Amino acid sequence: MANLQTRVVNILKSPKTEWPAIAAESTDIGRLYSGYIIPLAAIPAVAGFIGMMWLTGALATAGLGSRSLMWTLSFAIGGYVLGLVGAYIAAVVIEWLAPKFKSSGSRVDALKVVAYSFTPVWVAGVLQLVPMLGILGIFAAIYAIYLCYLGLPHVMKTPQDQVVIFMIVSAVVIVVIQIVLGSILGAILLGGAMTTVG
Repeated sequence: MANLQTRVVNILKSPKTEWPAIAAESTDIGRLYSGYIIPLAAIPAVAGFIGMMWLTGALATAGLGSRSLMWTLSFAIGGYVLGLVGAYIAAVVIEWLAPKFKSSGSRVDALKVVAYSFTPVWVAGVLQLVPMLGILGIFAAIYAIYLCYLGLPHVMKTPQDQVVIFMIVSAVVIVVIQIVLGSILGAILLGGAMTTVG
């Protein structure tokens, strides 16, 4: 497996040549997590925490209320953990859907698609240092979809006529899962905040 910096640069700058290399690599779920997913998924978590602390400090200064340090830290950690879990669930979804779109691949292959396609979103997470810039992450998400489009034929052996529909169905299911996970996190943290206030 290529080192982290090399892989990030290559998948962002030259994905058409990087995907065949990724498809040919021998790896496992543990190495994908420890060498790639865990460090990259930390970018939006850390940047988001710093950005939220700055924002809540500014709101408190303006007399508009604020969240506690522990609440903000809990939100950042919870989001990070759910991001790691969400990546695995997305891989399970892609692996399960593959035969329906004349594709094939293992759980590891599906996780490759998820991890490397999601690279621009994780890298763009640095924008959360300034909460108002977070909306620019939509461009990273669009590029992530494009990376998935390029990667499916190589990693999951998806026929070209099935790539778009496989990508769309996978994306919809994964977005729904992310919304559910995010709602669970929000309910837990808001419930905790209400308990603290009460």
